[in-house]
Amino acid sequence: LFGGVGLPPGDPQLVSMIVNHLKTQGLFDQFRRECLADVDTKPAYLNLKQRVDNFVSNHLSNHTWSPHLNKNQLRNNIRQLVLQSGMLEQGVDRIVAQVVDPKINHIFRPQVERVVREFLSPGKEEGGGVLEQTEEEKDKPISKTSSKPSEEKPDEEVLKSKNQAKQKAKERIKEGKLL
Repeated sequence: LFGGVGLPPGDPQLVSMIVNHLKTQGLFDQFRRECLADVDTKPAYLNLKQRVDNFVSNHLSNHTWSPHLNKNQLRNNIRQLVLQSGMLEQGVDRIVAQVVDPKINHIFRPQVERVVREFLSPGKEEGGGVLEQTEEEKDKPISKTSSKPSEEKPDEEVLKSKNQAKQKAKERIKEGKLL
C-alpha cells in the first residue's frame, strides 16, 4: 500500500488518481507545449508538411475553380484521400520519434517521478517517498546499459507512453484536428 492512498501498486484506481494528479499539476500541458515548441523545426514534420502540400496541390490541379464549387465537400474529400494514403500515420510516427522520444527519459520521466513521489508521500521532503533514490542511484545514468541516449533500451512504461501519444495523434488526425 502506498503513502496515504491505501491502494496496491498497479491498481487502476491508483493509476487514475496519479494521472489526474499529474494533470492538475499541469505536467501534460507542459509536455505538450515543450513538444509543440520545436516540432515545426524537425525534419520529419517538414517532410510530412511538404508531402501533404504536394498531395493537396496535385489533387487541386485536377479541379477547375468555379463559384459553385462546394469547398467543404472538396476539403473533406482531400482529407479522406490524405488519411487513406497512410502518409500521416507514418509521418506522425517519425515526428514522435524526433520530438518526443529524446525527451522521455531525460525531461519527462524525472518530472513525472518527482510528482508521483510527492503524491504518494505527501508532506515529505523531496526524495523522501516510496520512490526514494539513494545518492548513488541519483548519480547513475537512466539507462541500464549506457549513459548514451541512443543506446537506451526503452522499458515497458516508455513504450506504452509512446504508443499512447501516437494513438492520440492518430485519433486527432482522423477527427480532422491536425489538417
